[in-house]
Amino acid sequence: MARVISVFLPTWPTDRLRRKAGDTAPPVEVPLIIAGRDRNRRIVTAVDATAQALGLRVGMPVTKAQALVPGLVIEPADPKADAESLERLALWVLQRIAPIVAVDPPDGIVIDSTGADHLHGGDAAMLDALIGRLTLSGVSARAAIADTWGAAHALARYGSNPVLIAMPGASIDMLAPLPLEALRLSPAIPAGLRDLGFSRIGDLIGQPRAPLTLRFGPELSRRLDQALGNSAEPIEPLRPEDMIEARRSFAEPIAAAETIARYIGKLVATLCEALETRGLGVRRLDLLCHRIDSRVETVRIGLARPVRDPQRLTRLLCDKIETIDPGLGIEIMTLTATLAEPMTERQAVSHLIEAPEPDLSGLIDTLANRVGARAIYRFAPVASDVPERSVCRIPALAEETGAGWPDHWPRPSRLLPRPEPIETMALLPDHPPNWISWRGVRRRVRRADGPERVFGEWWKRDAELVAVRDYFRIEDDAGERFWIFRAGDGEDVATGSHRWFLHGVFG
Repeated sequence: MARVISVFLPTWPTDRLRRKAGDTAPPVEVPLIIAGRDRNRRIVTAVDATAQALGLRVGMPVTKAQALVPGLVIEPADPKADAESLERLALWVLQRIAPIVAVDPPDGIVIDSTGADHLHGGDAAMLDALIGRLTLSGVSARAAIADTWGAAHALARYGSNPVLIAMPGASIDMLAPLPLEALRLSPAIPAGLRDLGFSRIGDLIGQPRAPLTLRFGPELSRRLDQALGNSAEPIEPLRPEDMIEARRSFAEPIAAAETIARYIGKLVATLCEALETRGLGVRRLDLLCHRIDSRVETVRIGLARPVRDPQRLTRLLCDKIETIDPGLGIEIMTLTATLAEPMTERQAVSHLIEAPEPDLSGLIDTLANRVGARAIYRFAPVASDVPERSVCRIPALAEETGAGWPDHWPRPSRLLPRPEPIETMALLPDHPPNWISWRGVRRRVRRADGPERVFGEWWKRDAELVAVRDYFRIEDDAGERFWIFRAGDGEDVATGSHRWFLHGVFG
């Protein structure tokens, strides 16, 4: 079943201006509006969150807005710049989320995420990552995922939560309470429907179409069918002019896996020739299979390093053929280098002089395209004494960070995601506990080593100015070893709560 994401950017014009201005932008607490012209009237065309909270609305005369809010910052409207920036943002989403992305003007982006969720850890993780990246970039965003473009568009703009996930087949129930404007209708149609007693989308579902079509034209039935999935609404993917692409059309539709694999090899060879001409290697490759029923099946593969080896790329794509549903046949196949980077040829190392470095990129690419790139990573040390901050995840083939692992005290092989409270009894301030109770199991402490004192990072938070932890390595009767700590120095309550926690387990 198809899955579509609609991203709504409610304050896109003002967010774009603030991002463009950078450090010279007005403070967030200062209201900002965009002013444009409607014939001879100067009206508000966009407001930021601060201005909206003060009661300013789109369509309001600028003079009225100035009277209501003294000190208002007013910038001229620039629809062309807004549209160009929105297209660049959509291209960024294309390179990171899914193969089919399009602009939904004037303030949205639509994504066909069918089959792409597993690459990001599921629908929820994919939406959280997308909204999180936009928020960190200073762009306010809402998003919804549903079975159709119309349903996702409505939920993103009129749903109760900023992030909504409609389970497959549940779009109708979530659309029913939404207002008529959520169907992307011309302004006159919802007004006319309200005169007849209709106020919600649910009021239209199940109604005879002929009288409504006769009165309001075909737009109402078309939008309703698109939202409910009864009518197709293809997404025309964004394709920049400089994007490297190979395309093959078939006089007779193809469906056999062997035939698809053969033409994948031909498309890859053509694409690699174009990449070599430009001195590029591909990092993200998208295969789009256009079926005769207007549905598009997509395959995306990612690579840890720039690659233009035809055999390797063909093998990775052919491993995904089983995910392609050809339906009644595929009439067009398109292979696109969605993300390409400069690639320099390396001199081959003679085995007589020195042993070649092992190349793990092929293995990493195979695993990442099966289980998702987020599941393949390395741990790297971070310069921090606080254990949970002393390690981070980096890409599998990333360069070394330069920091070294701590070696002055042993560290557990397994660090818990967060310290877990334990019950214990110990002689303060420097003695280890006699026993601990963790997860309902009481353990007698036979051996212990410590304390190792860890100080808080006072330059990050004032609360850590005097905070300390005293860590102990302990071993129980069964020979199991744990890493525990006491919050505080055992004497001054200002240094911590003096409660005990278990933070790691030694292998």
